[in-house]
Amino acid sequence: QVQLVESGGGLVQPGGSLTLSCAASGSLAEYYGIAWFRRAAGKEREGVSCIQSSDHDTYDAESVRGRFSISIDNAKNTVYLEMKNLKPEDTGVYYCAYTAVMPILRWSWNDVSEYQVWGQGTQVTVSG
Repeated sequence: QVQLVESGGGLVQPGGSLTLSCAASGSLAEYYGIAWFRRAAGKEREGVSCIQSSDHDTYDAESVRGRFSISIDNAKNTVYLEMKNLKPEDTGVYYCAYTAVMPILRWSWNDVSEYQVWGQGTQVTVSG
């Protein structure tokens, strides 16, 4: 069984920065993928970014490209999402998700059905 714990959310002013963490534990696959999704109020969950533990290959949404950066510390089984130049439209609950099905494919990395385990979510609010 795999568990995911997110942390690092909070309230930040537009233009500010936050870094989210997703700590994975339990029966992890030798190689796995972790993605960040977010859900704004009244909207469906959307993929933000993902990374593979094997080669650190990444995919990200066009809306965050150049502002968000995903990374992984394999020794800690922890994935980070560094968010810069935050905008009010980045507000939402951010979830990390785990998949043991590798490799993550370019055309399906942001499909929620590709992920087997989800964290509880952390709130990010950009306002001020």
